[in-house]
Amino acid sequence: MAQLLKDEKLAIESIYVPTKRRATLDTKKVDALAQNILEKGQQSPILVRRDGDRFVLVEGLHRLEAMKALGETKILSTVVQSRRN
Repeated sequence: MAQLLKDEKLAIESIYVPTKRRATLDTKKVDALAQNILEKGQQSPILVRRDGDRFVLVEGLHRLEAMKALGETKILSTVVQSRRN
């Protein structure tokens, strides 16, 4: 039976961003997203997976960084089950 995914607000500080993923960061994209979030709010959640006591970012680096830039402490997230590599 498939597990239903539900969105939840997670503390930004509890989300770990893998170094490889961080390398793809585009600050212009972050600035544009931050502006968009200011005007319309966060439109779609980021994807994270559980890793012990923390969460690991699966998708949504620019949204995460935009929310940080706006001074937010929580972000709308979907916790997904992810296979280990």
